[in-house]
Amino acid sequence: MDGRTEAAVAWLLASEEPAVRMLARRDLLGEAEAELPGEAEAELLGEAGGPQIDRAEAQDGPPIGPKVDALLSDGLTEHPYRKWTGTHWRLVALAELAVPPGDPRVHRMADRVLDAYTTPAYRQILRIDGLARRHASIEGNALAAASRIGRAADPRVRMIAESLIECQWPDGGWNCDPRATRRSSFHETLPAMWGLHEYGHPAAQRAAELLLEHRLFKSPRTGAVINEKWLDLRWPPYWHYDILQALVILARMGRLDDPRAADALDEVERQRLKDGRWRARGYWWRPPGSATYPEAVDWGRGGPSEMVTLNALRVLRAANRL
Repeated sequence: MDGRTEAAVAWLLASEEPAVRMLARRDLLGEAEAELPGEAEAELLGEAGGPQIDRAEAQDGPPIGPKVDALLSDGLTEHPYRKWTGTHWRLVALAELAVPPGDPRVHRMADRVLDAYTTPAYRQILRIDGLARRHASIEGNALAAASRIGRAADPRVRMIAESLIECQWPDGGWNCDPRATRRSSFHETLPAMWGLHEYGHPAAQRAAELLLEHRLFKSPRTGAVINEKWLDLRWPPYWHYDILQALVILARMGRLDDPRAADALDEVERQRLKDGRWRARGYWWRPPGSATYPEAVDWGRGGPSEMVTLNALRVLRAANRL
């Protein structure tokens, strides 16, 4: 580990958020998962997926910090998909921050999300020219978050997973646009790929092939950049596609040894600051309390980003570039 990387890791280890410190130790330093949420809690959830232990018993993990606490607070009184304070978005962020899986608040949030996406009305699938037009990013994010907190055996989770598998397009992706012909949307495909990977279904690998065929951001025919915004590293990504989030999920799938990921890894390295950290290149969210697109927490704007830095270092380490 060179000096720049050591400095960046030290900065993450000084974070006020215990989850960030724990994830840096686990994923960047390879330390034992002493502060990870205990596996026993997930097992105690049982096949029904409901919380069966109280919060005090669940705290076999890092202390809950200000961001995690804010995400766990409230959020049950508004539409789950409200940008960006709805339960859906909070649950996804909490899963990424390794929230203790036994905390009953996170399971109340999961129940609200799963109920919303398994109603008969929501389960109606539009098909045009034989292809399902589905908001796979919604279901993919929900599937990933629910699986990460130990709810994969919940019948509602299984219903969402089966729907994604049924709606996958021949090229390995998904699309919600009724105007699309036979090309999948990367925005819809990446969350669905993540969800199916966390759920443990091989359909995720077909989606990975679609991204890798495009070297994550290039036309396979001309080599041109498909969308310049995909090169902007941001946190949280929500439903938006970018190369860093794609690399994070591919790393979890063990696919960063594929040479077709090299161009995206090069771009991540190119955006590194001299001090070893990374800035977010734009934001999809606005500070808490804003009139439009408010976040439940302040992820930090203007300076180096903890989560972008953590994810960039994660993928470079997984690709043996650190």
